[in-house]
Amino acid sequence: MYILFKNCRIFNPVDRGVPCGGNNQGELAAFPDGALLVADDGRIVAIGEEHEVTKEASTLSKVKTRDMQGKCLIPGFVDPHTHMCFATRREAEFELRLAGTPYLEILKKGGGILSSVRAVAEATESELYEVTRKHALSALKSGTTTLEIKSGYGLNTESELKQLRAIGKLAREGVQDVVATFLGAHAIPLEFKNNPDEFITLVIDEMLPAVVEQGIADQCDIFCEEGVFTIEQGRRLLKAAKAQGMKVKIHADEVHDLGGAGLAAELMACSADHLLAASDENIRAMAAQGVVANLLPATAYSLRKPYARARFMIDNNLPVALATDCNPGSSYTESMPFVIGLAVLNMNMTPAEALVAATLNAAYSIGMADKVGSLDVGKQADFLTLDGDSPAILAYHAGVSPVQEVYKKGVRVV
Repeated sequence: MYILFKNCRIFNPVDRGVPCGGNNQGELAAFPDGALLVADDGRIVAIGEEHEVTKEASTLSKVKTRDMQGKCLIPGFVDPHTHMCFATRREAEFELRLAGTPYLEILKKGGGILSSVRAVAEATESELYEVTRKHALSALKSGTTTLEIKSGYGLNTESELKQLRAIGKLAREGVQDVVATFLGAHAIPLEFKNNPDEFITLVIDEMLPAVVEQGIADQCDIFCEEGVFTIEQGRRLLKAAKAQGMKVKIHADEVHDLGGAGLAAELMACSADHLLAASDENIRAMAAQGVVANLLPATAYSLRKPYARARFMIDNNLPVALATDCNPGSSYTESMPFVIGLAVLNMNMTPAEALVAATLNAAYSIGMADKVGSLDVGKQADFLTLDGDSPAILAYHAGVSPVQEVYKKGVRVV
């Protein structure tokens, strides 16, 4: 059985086999009278102008037709950076930040990430799964059909593996494609406060082999920042992860320019994330190595900080992706439409550039571009319909989601 989705206005990123930077960042193939032909395995068979796709469909047997009533159709969103596997929210901390307490000061006092670590230690795996599932379903309603979820609220082997098991269960049982990332080096545990090198050794010698044996996470991340981990500590861990066959990424230059973006370029990481303080030199180094810049504008919004320099990055041929950074502290949102609106209105991205960032480039940053991120023959039919004439509605209609329907592998799930 095939399904022919006809009478729709399709806007689709152009996948040339590499992440889109520079002039390609905002390139969309548009089909004003478009159609999409999907096989029963959820893969795309044809896409283009309706008369051409209909002609191809006429050569097949058992084709069901669905009239999309002229709606705007885009790929499903890919959220490449989330921490939505956590136990409790941190509303009191939010009020502290509003009152002017810096995040790193909150962290030093045992708040921030460390408070989430204590909550995860006390939570059962089932409780972690239910919280994660709740956030994933909320993201799905806003159009996210693929997402990355990190561990990192464990900071010991047992709790990190517990988080990853909860994430793995969602990957098996949930609607979305889920990519798991090991973030054992998310913060320095209190017992290692005066010896972070020893903790990194523990992560490398004990946690990393256990995570690889578990087989759920295929990516490794680390938070390099003043008061957290140094660039050399990041280099040690990420090189060890690569040696174990894992892909690597890095929380880089969020508050201070430590050179995390340069380390991402050196190691040819999948992505460097945050980058609010990244230098011109290291941005260009990332571009030269094909590293994707995962930008998290909702975090800058929540922390009331200057936004990452998306325009400079794009103009220097660095592929930009967008993510929610959904977490209980610095960015409590699952909404990619909200993130796209922030990127357009506060980071000087065009609606087309933001759409590519939230779909195809995001897929490249988590190693999923062969399956999702654009509507191409052979990829999954993950797509959305919007209440608008074009993807610009995502930024134009502020404060609400214009996503009307969500399809995963050709099946309507919202």
